[in-house]
Amino acid sequence: MAGQILAGIRVLELGQLIAGPFAAKTLADFGAQVVKIEPPGQGDPLRKWRLLHEGTSVWWEAQSRNKQSVCVDLRQPEGQDIVRLLAREADVLIENFRPGTLEKWGLSWDALHALNPRLIMLRVSGYGQTGPKAREPGFAAIGEAMAGLRYLNGEPGRAPVRAGLSLGDTIAGLHGALGVLLALYQRDARGGQGQVIDAALYESLFNLSESLLPEYSVFGAVREPAGAALPGIAPSNAYPCRDGYVLIAGNGDAIYVRLMARIGRDDLGRDPDLAHNDGRARRVAEIDGAIGDWTRARSIDEVLAAMREADVPSGRIYSVADIASDPHYRAREAITTVQAASGIAVDMPAVFPHLSDNPGAVRERAPTLGEHTDAVLASAGLSQEQRDALRARGVIA
Repeated sequence: MAGQILAGIRVLELGQLIAGPFAAKTLADFGAQVVKIEPPGQGDPLRKWRLLHEGTSVWWEAQSRNKQSVCVDLRQPEGQDIVRLLAREADVLIENFRPGTLEKWGLSWDALHALNPRLIMLRVSGYGQTGPKAREPGFAAIGEAMAGLRYLNGEPGRAPVRAGLSLGDTIAGLHGALGVLLALYQRDARGGQGQVIDAALYESLFNLSESLLPEYSVFGAVREPAGAALPGIAPSNAYPCRDGYVLIAGNGDAIYVRLMARIGRDDLGRDPDLAHNDGRARRVAEIDGAIGDWTRARSIDEVLAAMREADVPSGRIYSVADIASDPHYRAREAITTVQAASGIAVDMPAVFPHLSDNPGAVRERAPTLGEHTDAVLASAGLSQEQRDALRARGVIA
């Protein structure tokens, strides 16, 4: 624990599913003590999402590692009192309920800040805490659409597709974790107090939109779906081979020349009109056609070997089976294995990013439901008699 950079930071997680809990997981991986509040009964719905082993999601094992589970019914006044008790000693509170929910429970920022002026509150929601859409339900898919990502994904003229992951949630969680670190620095290094971080799913994705809005504001240009290509940047595409597709990114000026030489098209590589990206973008169909003609006659392995020889960025399109067996993943220790409470071994992403002096670590497996209720509440000052009474009334479990 001494080497964990966030050791001693206490986090109270009230969120469910993905965005808020992903932020908390990120902090926990680097040493923060995370107490996760779950409703009695089924707990966080993520426990039942996707593929289950003995009734528990294996996704849960990755999302909730390094956390403690405390079962509290936040709808009951006594449950809300427990949150106030824990918040008095917390450094960070994370929630991702619909805006207005904590206020309804008497757990507003103003109320908690009055109890603990050093408390930092991360609030993750679909649309943010203010604005005309603030109180609307907002899941990742909706945030991805509002941020423009869904419009861009897919093939021209076909229904827009989503990535097969909840990018809106996890990217909002990363923005939230960054906000927490900034607020901790302001509080602890600059003598500040606690503050609120308002992280919206759609804004977190909008922050990644690169040239989308600048191009529209200056030229009125609306970027359209382009399938596997990277619009306006050439050549960069997925090219057909005898046994599938390969990715080639030859869009650097010098790289482009090497690529064209390797595929026997020096006429295109030395064409002065194609020396820079703007010229190549105007003739991208011609360039992609030449590359595709060359790759189509070869296997993926043959293409990748040729690209490595020419020092051209390229790669195969990985399935999760490819990831699990890839030697680079293993050499980088990018995959870690954790034994779940049920006894099974679960592979999952390791801790990122890599820090040389204070690396993160998976210290504990994901908790069973309510595994730490008694220990956490006892350390907060509730006697066995008090806990028994609360448990009898269904406030805790």
